[in-house]
Amino acid sequence: MDRLEKILSRPNAKPYRSKGIAANERIYLNDKGQIDFAPNDIENPKNWSVKRKSYITFASVLLVINATFASSGPSGCLPSISEELHVSTEAAGLVVTLFLLGYCAGPLMWAPLSEFYGRRWIFYGTFLMYIVFNFLCAFANNFGALLVGRFLTGTMASAALSNAPGVLVDIWGPAERGNAMAVFSMMTFIGPAVSPVIGGFIQLKLDWRWSFYVLLMLAALTLIPMITIPETLPSQVLLNKAKRVRRLQIPGYENVKAPVEETDRTLLGIFKVALTRPWIILFDPISFAVAVYLSVVYMLLYMLFSIYPIVFQEMRGWNAGVGELPLIGTAIGAMLGGCIIFGVTSQDQKKIARGHKAVPEDRLIVAMAGGILFPISMFWFACESPQQCSLRAGTRC
Repeated sequence: MDRLEKILSRPNAKPYRSKGIAANERIYLNDKGQIDFAPNDIENPKNWSVKRKSYITFASVLLVINATFASSGPSGCLPSISEELHVSTEAAGLVVTLFLLGYCAGPLMWAPLSEFYGRRWIFYGTFLMYIVFNFLCAFANNFGALLVGRFLTGTMASAALSNAPGVLVDIWGPAERGNAMAVFSMMTFIGPAVSPVIGGFIQLKLDWRWSFYVLLMLAALTLIPMITIPETLPSQVLLNKAKRVRRLQIPGYENVKAPVEETDRTLLGIFKVALTRPWIILFDPISFAVAVYLSVVYMLLYMLFSIYPIVFQEMRGWNAGVGELPLIGTAIGAMLGGCIIFGVTSQDQKKIARGHKAVPEDRLIVAMAGGILFPISMFWFACESPQQCSLRAGTRC
């Protein structure tokens, strides 16, 4: 019977004991008399099998892919949007700007809610609303409706970016977490880079609405993996278990509680911490410097969506599809960076096995190398060939 339950649990990516507890089962309690994970407890997310954790990582990253694809997807179709909705190309660029503003606003709401209600239901609700607002964008009959849809879509999509790292922390240990976070980070660059390429070729043969149809198709393919993501927040898993135990009225455990139930936490308190902590962290010089650096990196990444059409379409005469292909270089760079992180993580695991005590600064080496190579690559890109420079009023590199 246990074997059958284990097999049937796989489509839901949940441990096979998560739905039921035997009435005669001994419940594990901590020293405070609260329900807790037993040693090697199958319901502890960190004790799940590698296959199960890998699948959950895949499903979570798939949500991130949807979000990052949507962020820049319409940028390849700005001329089509401008023509049909009778706005300038510069104004059409607001479809990307408004989405990114939603990106910024959303995590301030979704991150605290996920800490209070758990990861799973935030994923479910926000992704379904993401699909709804993508429909609004696809069938918008005026520019205002499109902008409203893009802002709300960005707000909903940001839940994946803020909650997926939390899922990875919930299920992976410190040694394996680096690889999982590398995959997540790769998708935050690959998605925005590849999506405009698709949009550029759509611009050649179809209208701008097809860029949203593509996003809806990708979302439809993501729905099934999304609904199989189980709850991974340990405090919420224990809370759900405590509720199941109380419903069973197991003798001696009728009033058992989870640790989170005996704290004074409130949703308002969590929001207060979430909204004030970022500003407090910025007073730390290292945190402030990293925040500024990442802001510049993301700013330049999304500026490329406006710069590449000028460089490769206006100056070199490439069409809307081929002119976006250079963005694939960003995706290739992200994949190479991910491979480097995989190698560094492997070396770190070997060091830990030899007794090395890991510190956060160990990961700075790769970041330092990237920090030097990044401005070099941007200056390299900015230096045009003499033949192209001669086309621009005699300017020189």
